[in-house]
Amino acid sequence: MIFSYLFPAILITGACGFFIGRLKAFRVGAASGGIRELHSLPNHYGLLVGLAILLPALIAYGLWVSVETSLVDSRILNELPPDLAANPGSQSLLLNDIKNSLAGNVTVSNDPEVVQAAARYAEIKQTYRSAVSAAVLAMMAVFALVSYRSISATLRARNIVESIITFILILCSGVAILTTLGIIMSVLFEAIRFFKVIPLQDFLFGLNWSPQMAIRADQTGSSGAFGAVPVFAGTFMIASIAMLVAIPVGLLTAIYLSEFADQRFRTVVKPMLEILAGIPTVVYGFFAALVIAPMIRETGGLVGLSVASESALAAGLVMGVMIIPFVSSLSDDVIHAVPQALRDGSYGLGATKFETIRYVIFPAALPGIVGGVLLAVSRAVGETMIVVMAAGLAANLTANPFQAVTTVTVQIVTLLVGDQEFDSPKTLAAFALGLILFIFTLVLNYIALRVVRKYREQYE
Repeated sequence: MIFSYLFPAILITGACGFFIGRLKAFRVGAASGGIRELHSLPNHYGLLVGLAILLPALIAYGLWVSVETSLVDSRILNELPPDLAANPGSQSLLLNDIKNSLAGNVTVSNDPEVVQAAARYAEIKQTYRSAVSAAVLAMMAVFALVSYRSISATLRARNIVESIITFILILCSGVAILTTLGIIMSVLFEAIRFFKVIPLQDFLFGLNWSPQMAIRADQTGSSGAFGAVPVFAGTFMIASIAMLVAIPVGLLTAIYLSEFADQRFRTVVKPMLEILAGIPTVVYGFFAALVIAPMIRETGGLVGLSVASESALAAGLVMGVMIIPFVSSLSDDVIHAVPQALRDGSYGLGATKFETIRYVIFPAALPGIVGGVLLAVSRAVGETMIVVMAAGLAANLTANPFQAVTTVTVQIVTLLVGDQEFDSPKTLAAFALGLILFIFTLVLNYIALRVVRKYREQYE
């Protein structure tokens, strides 16, 4: 039971260490002739004691939490009778029975060996946790005592604390970078396995997408075609329709709210627009499937057009409405941040309000607007739920927005749903699609950075 309270005990002890170290700094300063005689502020001494308590204890606690299950499982398997643990395939089932017996989640067999193993498992786990708790508490006491006794007027506490915080920031940045590299390498590794089976040119330029692989040699209806052009074309079509809706509406909305609307109107309307970004995408999907798609189908029927029940137009229109806040809110903030001196200078030279917006404000705000548009494009490309519910799953190679199409993200979800064999090209195709999507996003970021750099150099 002590282990359950170990984490909050670490945090509370660290907070107490801060206040205790701070109080001692005040006492040392008073004995040395005043606070000015201290090398650092009292808060720095308190932070030094608090960090000395927190960091080693949290590291030890985190390491134990990460290895606890594997260590206990390994030890209980070594103590089991040979007839129970002899088969590696049955070891995982046996561990599940033991853990379920402890948790009481399901009814398990009354096998006395399983019941005995469960009791032993709990005993081993409690023993380990007690030892770890005692070690962590002892570690906190030692570091607290050492850091507390080291407080003096000449101790460079500020330098030490800033060095520790700098190291923590570097470590966090490294974790983020390594996580990104890990994601890239995992996707790249699986994509390379896919391209060893399916040639790259067939994947990039093939016109037929049918990833169902035949299980038997005589099986029909499973062509195993991996030409991704229909998937890319569907993604481009839906994203283009969405951006045709979101960019003009969002940008014009931002210009009006920033340059023409009064403060009261802007205060009310802008939060209402941003609510659109917080609506779950499944709600947009229902709206597209139940309202927009039937409306487009009925309207097309009135003018003699053949419109599918699921169409790219329905998904693109609703997706465009969904990402309007990404364009309008960011663009409004950027336009609003343009210095008033630019506006005043333009008006002083005789320019009209429209000319000021077109030739002064818009170019000055263009880097931020490009960032908002890029975010909107990324959001459109990565959307899944609206496409599934409004555009369907059919990989049709068509330029007709009234037909059903699919996107890269929808196909990734479809390929990875359920129990899959990761040696199959069908499953590995999801990683190839993910790699192409990553490269596309990288190219978009590069283009945006080039645009931002060009115009920032011009207006700074």
